[in-house]
Amino acid sequence: MDRLTPEQRRKTMQAIKSTATKGEVRLAKALWKLGHRYRKNNKKIFGRPDLTFAKYKIAIFVDSEFFHGKDWETEQLRIKTNREYWIPKIQRNIQRDEEVNAFLISKNWTILRFWSKDIEKNLEVCLARIEGTIMLLSI
Repeated sequence: MDRLTPEQRRKTMQAIKSTATKGEVRLAKALWKLGHRYRKNNKKIFGRPDLTFAKYKIAIFVDSEFFHGKDWETEQLRIKTNREYWIPKIQRNIQRDEEVNAFLISKNWTILRFWSKDIEKNLEVCLARIEGTIMLLSI
């Protein structure tokens, strides 16, 4: 049973953003502070990565755990309301992420995907991974 009324749930879901999420903004600001310059939500790159470094062909995606299906096999059992909508939607998101990865890899892009909670809890680890990738590709 949902704790919110249908109207409250509708307003909550409408407030969810697709760009400039907390994790994305936090990662972008940290990279900027370190002196890295990037492009946000580049429409010219298939899949519209959250951040791109065109010089190194690096595409960075910041995925939310719910909408991109982190631990999907167990988490889908937790969805109690409107399952006939959410399960196919999230499964399609997972499939689309795989298609985007495959396409970008075929075009020699390096893909880095981070869960928003990982950025929240381990920002330094995420930054180190990005900087390591930049260093590796700049050689």
